Amino acid sequence: MPVAPAFLYQPVTNSPSYGHLILTHKHIWRNSLCIPAAGAILSLTILFVQLISNALKKRRALSEDQLSKRTTLAQSEGQPESARAKFQAYTNQHGSSAIFAFKFARSLGSIALLVISVLDLYQKFDEDELAGHWHWRKLAHRRNLPQLALIGTYWYTSVLSSLSLIPGQWSQTLARHTNLTLFITFTTYVYRDIWPLATFNKEPIDNVGRTMIWVEIGLLALTAIFIPLFVPRKYIPVDPENPMPVPNPEQTASIFSLVVYSFLDSVILEAYRVPHLSHEKLPPLCDTDYSDKLTSDAAKYLDPFHGAEKGRHIFWRLVYVLGWEYLGMALSIIAMVFASFASPVAVNRILYFLEQDDPDVNIRPWFWVFWLFIGPFLVSVTFQWYIFLGTRALVRTQAILTQLVFDHSLRIRFKAEADGESKSAQPSGFTTPRIQPDDESVERSVEGSTSTDAETVVGHTASTTEQSTFTAVEEQSVKAKAKDQPTKAPAAQKKKDNLVGKINTLVTVDVDNIANAKDFLMFVIQVPLEFILACVFLYIVLGWSALVGLGSIFLLLPVPGYLAGLLQSINEKKMEKTDARVEATTQAINVLRMIKLFGWEKKIKKQLDVAREEELTYLMKDKVVSLANDLINYIIPTITMLVTYSCFTMIAKQPLTPSIIFSSMAVFDVVRNVLYRTSWIFSMTIRGKVSLERISKFLNESELLDNYSEETCTEVTIKTVPENKSDVVGFNNATFSWSKDADGGVLTLSSKSFRLRIPDTVEFKKGKLNLIVGPTGAGKTSILMALLGEMHFLPSSVDSWFNLPREGGVAYAAQESWVQNETIRDNILFGSPYDEERYKKVVSQCALETDLKLFNAGDKTEVGEKGLTLSGGQKARVTLARAVYSSASVVLLDDILAALDVHTARHIVQECLKGDLLHGRTIILVTHNVALCSPIAEHFVAIGIDGLAREISDISELLGKDKQLAEEIGRQEEEAEIEKEAIDTVKQDVKESEGKLILAEEIAEGHVSWKSIKLYLKGLGGSAPVTFVMAWLIGRLLIDASTMFSVWYLGYWGTQYEGHDPRDVSTAHYLSIYSALLFSCCAIYGAVSFFYNLGTQRASRSINSQLVHSVLFSTLRWLDETPASRMITRCTQDIAAIDIQLAGSLNNLMGLLTGMIVKLSGPVFFTPIFIFPGIFVAVAGSYLGNIYLKAQMSVKREQSNARSPMLAHFGAAIAGLISIRAYGSQKPLRNESLKRIDHFTKVSRMSYNLNRWIGIRIDLLGAFFTTALAAYLLANRKINAANTGFSLNMSLEFCSFILYLVRWYNEFEVQANSLERVQAYLDIDHEPEATEAGKPPAAWPTSGELKVERLSARYSPTGPKVLNELSFTVKSGERVGIVGRTGSGKSSLTLSLLRCILTEGSVFLDGIETSKINLDALRSNVTIIPQMPELLSGSLRRNLDPFEQHDDATLNDALRSSGLFALQSQMDEGQLTLDSDVASGGNNLSVGQRQILALARAIVRHSKLLILDEATSAIDHKTDTIIQSTLRNEMSADTTVLTIAHRLQTIMDADKIMVLNNGRIVEFDTPQELLQKKGGQFKALVDGSGDKKALYATVEQKNKANL
Repeated sequence: MPVAPAFLYQPVTNSPSYGHLILTHKHIWRNSLCIPAAGAILSLTILFVQLISNALKKRRALSEDQLSKRTTLAQSEGQPESARAKFQAYTNQHGSSAIFAFKFARSLGSIALLVISVLDLYQKFDEDELAGHWHWRKLAHRRNLPQLALIGTYWYTSVLSSLSLIPGQWSQTLARHTNLTLFITFTTYVYRDIWPLATFNKEPIDNVGRTMIWVEIGLLALTAIFIPLFVPRKYIPVDPENPMPVPNPEQTASIFSLVVYSFLDSVILEAYRVPHLSHEKLPPLCDTDYSDKLTSDAAKYLDPFHGAEKGRHIFWRLVYVLGWEYLGMALSIIAMVFASFASPVAVNRILYFLEQDDPDVNIRPWFWVFWLFIGPFLVSVTFQWYIFLGTRALVRTQAILTQLVFDHSLRIRFKAEADGESKSAQPSGFTTPRIQPDDESVERSVEGSTSTDAETVVGHTASTTEQSTFTAVEEQSVKAKAKDQPTKAPAAQKKKDNLVGKINTLVTVDVDNIANAKDFLMFVIQVPLEFILACVFLYIVLGWSALVGLGSIFLLLPVPGYLAGLLQSINEKKMEKTDARVEATTQAINVLRMIKLFGWEKKIKKQLDVAREEELTYLMKDKVVSLANDLINYIIPTITMLVTYSCFTMIAKQPLTPSIIFSSMAVFDVVRNVLYRTSWIFSMTIRGKVSLERISKFLNESELLDNYSEETCTEVTIKTVPENKSDVVGFNNATFSWSKDADGGVLTLSSKSFRLRIPDTVEFKKGKLNLIVGPTGAGKTSILMALLGEMHFLPSSVDSWFNLPREGGVAYAAQESWVQNETIRDNILFGSPYDEERYKKVVSQCALETDLKLFNAGDKTEVGEKGLTLSGGQKARVTLARAVYSSASVVLLDDILAALDVHTARHIVQECLKGDLLHGRTIILVTHNVALCSPIAEHFVAIGIDGLAREISDISELLGKDKQLAEEIGRQEEEAEIEKEAIDTVKQDVKESEGKLILAEEIAEGHVSWKSIKLYLKGLGGSAPVTFVMAWLIGRLLIDASTMFSVWYLGYWGTQYEGHDPRDVSTAHYLSIYSALLFSCCAIYGAVSFFYNLGTQRASRSINSQLVHSVLFSTLRWLDETPASRMITRCTQDIAAIDIQLAGSLNNLMGLLTGMIVKLSGPVFFTPIFIFPGIFVAVAGSYLGNIYLKAQMSVKREQSNARSPMLAHFGAAIAGLISIRAYGSQKPLRNESLKRIDHFTKVSRMSYNLNRWIGIRIDLLGAFFTTALAAYLLANRKINAANTGFSLNMSLEFCSFILYLVRWYNEFEVQANSLERVQAYLDIDHEPEATEAGKPPAAWPTSGELKVERLSARYSPTGPKVLNELSFTVKSGERVGIVGRTGSGKSSLTLSLLRCILTEGSVFLDGIETSKINLDALRSNVTIIPQMPELLSGSLRRNLDPFEQHDDATLNDALRSSGLFALQSQMDEGQLTLDSDVASGGNNLSVGQRQILALARAIVRHSKLLILDEATSAIDHKTDTIIQSTLRNEMSADTTVLTIAHRLQTIMDADKIMVLNNGRIVEFDTPQELLQKKGGQFKALVDGSGDKKALYATVEQKNKANL
């Protein structure tokens, strides 16, 4: 400890008159009592500078003055006359009455200090001096100057504190100067009078001659410490014009409240009282965290569009934006590092004091006991403040970057395929990509898909994270335009450079990576600083031996480096296997209904089990290498410690005393933590850097629309529209491309760049219906995109222009329908005011009335993400209704009829396009349905396959030149006529109310159930879970006990040097035993961890197998009630959590629990009385942890619920970007984004701050426990220094374990929610399991004979019967047609034959009752082709033969028989082959193509019973005829075919016809007999058909053939 200068501690004189220090003239102003005066002078100087600065810049204080005036005016309303009201208004101007009270108390304290200092000066004069002649020279004597300086200081603070009582802009400034001056004075007295009490050789300076010194110090403590710490802060709004009604408590909390986070107490207590704390009960978001403010402040530094510097790296700009947070974090880290060495120093000094009989020390030991408390407390305060600032920076970073990406996305150009009709240019879908840490498993999110044609202009390759995204929800939309369209090439379907996917990845994976890289300061500051201080400390304690030991670290560093590389390699391979397993699982769930109908459950489960086993193999490798890495990271510091101690004792021959041992061990732990911390912080930092550069590239290199691009400003000026054309919608001599690339466009399927060329003038008729027509793939959609400014304008000459006047508004309906996750009504209104009469007309004209009646909530039904509640046709009509309802004068419609059947399309044309709501508005309609729309159109624009667009006078002009288009129109007319024959139209995309059918996902409250825990424990232990758990826990206890014993033994070794010469102690003996103990600890840890890893592998395998089995063998009813996305989430995200996070959290939780027990036993063994404080600390910690968990679990749920809508809105907005820009609705969408970000920020900050609340309290508890133990051991001194050090070491670890125990218990609760969700899916209803008795004969069925007796069916046990006692017989080989109106029971009959629904009665197939055989045996021998067949992703070969049981010749024969080759006979390219790729669900094929492939698959199966459920509804008449011929001629003679008919022509040559009505058979006979039956229903249907003669002729031809 440095010695104070002599002049500061002069000997006290015996002079009764002075009673103070004798000061020389030279040293007067170097006296420490003059320090406060110097501080006052400095304060006064700064204050003077501030006054001048404020006078020059009065505007800086204007906002506060306005607020003060407004507050004053608001409080003076009504002219309060009472003094109390006036006083209340006065105190409110200070912020609150509490603030005023503290200010008043500080003023009184300052005045009291002034009085005391004057009295002290008065006491310096004796009675003679006071009685004699007074002279100012006596007062100004140099001996009195220090006291006069002190009086001047107190006078200055009294004036400042009194002036601070005047409300205004200077009140806070004056208060700060007062606090600073008083604090300097207080620290001066601490140094003079309190610090000497902690030493053996110094005395308080002011004890002599100053009777009121301790009163003065007490008042200083009150005014300089207590009041500044506890005075609430005044709320100063960010926007004085719009202050918060109720500020967040954080903004008004005192410094002490901020340090200990007591401003959260009200939230904690409220959460403890209620079952669930909703977000409404949380404090409002601080206005400093409003995303609008954050983004507006950051835009000029980060957004290139707002002038951000492109040359400067975005990292430095982001640090500048969050500069105050990072500066505070840096200072906190530095303070924390220095404070962390307080405990080792204190332990060293205490043990040194105990080791010596007559210690040569200057500082009293109680000071080091106090230091044992204050050190960890300071570490906790600084660390928690670092995390507090870090999480604030994290949340602000998320808000800023999310909104920044969103804003930039509103300005970028989407490139689309030139085939405007293959898919819309409207991107759709949203992906929540998975996060891929290098050292942990990945949680998958399955909230959406990335199906789109949009791609980025940025040419970088998608990262691993992007390639790992996968589709969770299958989109099924029927596109009529794709019926005769060539199959798209795989290259067009599998775009790697997907802009929508990238944008969604940026706001999920990349933003999170950047936010989580906030700890780079630890790597930059903490790691090197800790290492340097550790080296210094160890060098001071252990000398050069420490340098040798630390050098061994660098020699051993390549080992963990090699393991890290190996771990990364294994992790990459593991992720590939995880991707494969997830892809297989996702596909299986997406086609689960098909799997069940075909009886493939067992085969599919085997495939999934194989994929899972491959994943688990690499998961185990990952765990083993991770364990090896942990052991190496533990062993390296251990070797370092052993090398150091060996050199110190064996070479330097120094005694290894307890004070050296236990203090150095604590520092070696610091080194160990540095090694641990370095690896993961470096990994997180690199990941954050990569993500930050990806966002920077997106902001700087993505192509902007011409309106926003600086580079195209010169080109855009050429677009000047002539004045007489300002209200014209059209083009003149214009060319457009999808991007500004050198080739001027993107590649089409034919690998040629596409350009839209309009060489002449094209003007659309104002107030009329304009048609844009052309063959499939010509680029009709691109004309609309060019008008909307979505394409890049390439002026051909100086008179080139295009124009879309927006003054009257623009409405746009995309072909790929875009809806928001709002109600149907809100989607239609889209921000427009509600007009009931107009709204009802829109609903009627858009054919939505029937649909709305089917929803319980009507138009208040929420459509869900991506409109999951609605079918494809319903979404198309809602999109149309939005455009019709708007008041826009220009309406752009992109093939709105494509997803509608002919009847609905005709209604739209007649009622909507010709209706009064669109009358007088300029309508531009892209359509391929020319036959239906051309009669009402008044203007036509045609585009050729070469991208050349021109006006045409009449549609016949185009048909004469374009044979391909003429053929298309001919087919349309043919299909329209065929539709008239339909008995029952295809279901018009209408469902029952999803709100009623889909079960709401339950949110668990409270703790995890024992049933779920038992599920995991059984998985861990297999057949002997109790034995496994007991063995594992015993192993954990052995780990902690052996570690504790090794620490005790090291202290025991140290005691051998007491009273002995170091050379007499057998160092080799003790070192070898100690080394054996340490390596035994490692061996036990490795063995127990490996044993536990084996159990986690067993649990992962078992739980996944149970879950997959449960889902695959569930009932069809459960599948109807459960969205596929939820099932996928269980099988992917929750399984991933169980594999890694749950296993790790349980291991850490139990390790901490056993560690706490063992660590407490150490101090208790030597000091039994401390069992009570230990139990008290544990109980108090558990109580605090419990009330913390109650609040945190609620907030965590709210946080999860808040993030999903934020990302969902982002994804929905990006998916509908073109529609949003067309409507000009960027601002409302942006405001909604800001609102959702603010909501997420509010709950996120609360969640992070709750961690600070519990952390500081647990640390405080631990510090109290350790301090009390040290004080007790020091006072009693019944045990030696070694055991004292051992007890202190264990108590420090025990206290640190409490906090981590609470944290890991919280983490375990969170991760165990995955167990809860999996358990819920294990408890569902299942179909009957297969039994040995249920196996049919090997040759069954040998024929297709079907006999049904009194068959009834219902969908649920309590539901109504949908079939009523049906009885009929079908002979083997017969073809039966089934007809009936909607709801007659046709599809229910097919499901009941396969036992997919609840049935009564008997069904015999080939003489065996189907209810007595296993379901898989029944369904694998019966084939059903549904109306909407499902396909697997992969090759066409895989879809026909998923289990590789047939050769290619057989598969090609099936394709030929199904009519595929006939369909492709006129196609030059793009034909389907066995090697053609099929997208998930067959989304890259038309519905007709899918039905043909499903029929081919049925032919391959050679089933004796074939059921076609309207299987040819989407196939043209020609192909349908080929298929029917195949069914007659290609099928074996004993194959029975049941056909549910959509067209009469399909079933007229059947052997028998069954007519159903209300679940009953009303007619069942041959077609000839039924046509002869007078008054028969079937005869009435045929006679009412427009093709009556052809139908009768088919029956006659059938009869002649039979003869």
